[in-house]
Amino acid sequence: MAIVKMVMAVVIMAASLGGKLGAAQVHHVVGGDRGWDVSSDVASWSSGRSFRVGDKIWFAYAAAQESIAEVNSPEEYESCDVSNPIRMYTDGIDGIPLDGEGIRYFVSGKEESCKNGLKLHVEVMPFGNPEPEKPRVAVAAAAPTTPSGSARLYGSSVLLLAGLWLCYMAI
Repeated sequence: MAIVKMVMAVVIMAASLGGKLGAAQVHHVVGGDRGWDVSSDVASWSSGRSFRVGDKIWFAYAAAQESIAEVNSPEEYESCDVSNPIRMYTDGIDGIPLDGEGIRYFVSGKEESCKNGLKLHVEVMPFGNPEPEKPRVAVAAAAPTTPSGSARLYGSSVLLLAGLWLCYMAI
């Protein structure tokens, strides 16, 4: 549970410091609060989610008990074959950028866990809005007020401190 709190804190800090580039990127913590665990029902967690180029998926798990393999094919994914993975993840907290379109396959490094459903396939869609942009009508109006740089800095500082506090509490 402490690992999941730490990942959430990292995600909050990354979002608070990311500025405008960070706004387009979505951070997905696989399995939600339970993380990468057989009890988290990863298949249900991922259904209905949209993954886009530029997003990042985070795996949080107990490194002493689990690992993750990214495999090449649907056949390796279905059979839980990790004999020739693209990459193995073993750190306990792994952030994986989704930097290209296509389907990516992740399975538990433990065959028993994988056979019990601890695996994830992600279809990475192109960057951008899935809905066509609606035409906009220009209307003369007073310019909106925007927060000053110091107000934005204050907001980021608060989020950063909250994230650090969560990390401290997880120790």
